[in-house]
Amino acid sequence: MTPFVVACLAFLALLLVAEWRGSQRLRWIAKPLASLSFVLAGLEGGALETPYGRMVLLALALGALGDVLLIPKVNAAFLGGLVSFLLGHLAFAVAFTLRGVSAPAAFAGALLVALPAALSWRWLSPHLPGKMRVPVLAYVAVISFMVIGAAAAFGQPRWPAILLGAVMFYVSDLAVARERFVVHALANKLWGLPLYYGAQLVLAWTAAQALR
Repeated sequence: MTPFVVACLAFLALLLVAEWRGSQRLRWIAKPLASLSFVLAGLEGGALETPYGRMVLLALALGALGDVLLIPKVNAAFLGGLVSFLLGHLAFAVAFTLRGVSAPAAFAGALLVALPAALSWRWLSPHLPGKMRVPVLAYVAVISFMVIGAAAAFGQPRWPAILLGAVMFYVSDLAVARERFVVHALANKLWGLPLYYGAQLVLAWTAAQALR
């Protein structure tokens, strides 16, 4: 386990304490540092040395930016974070295609993702303000596309880790949506944040390991 992975997990623990205590000051310390750590974990493993690694690193950096934008409790920052994560998911999807694409696996992935995506939209849509419906629908579509891209990399090196990271990311976003639009609850953070940071670390690992 690299020092940056350890740092990410340590700052994640601090972030969970911040959420438990409701401390915005502690969030501003823990969350950016936890997110910076998964970017540095990818860099440390040599992600800059391959096209796949560079694209994953871009996605990780966009995720870290999105994390910071989600800290303030204002709509403009949230929308900025949504756009940053949307671009990050697109970058991940492009990265996965760089590993090679299996058309049957992509089709199977689309079939498997279609139902969760439809159910997620049906669950969320009654809670969305009018101006957020289009951005959130676009987000659901793009993150679903990312998971399909991960499935399409079937047979490539470290494909199970790629798919695992993508699915973990997808599920963690349900916690964000529930917190923002359905109900504020500490439980959303307790399961959503570990899944999210775990997903980013897994995907950072695939970028670092691309050299081997």
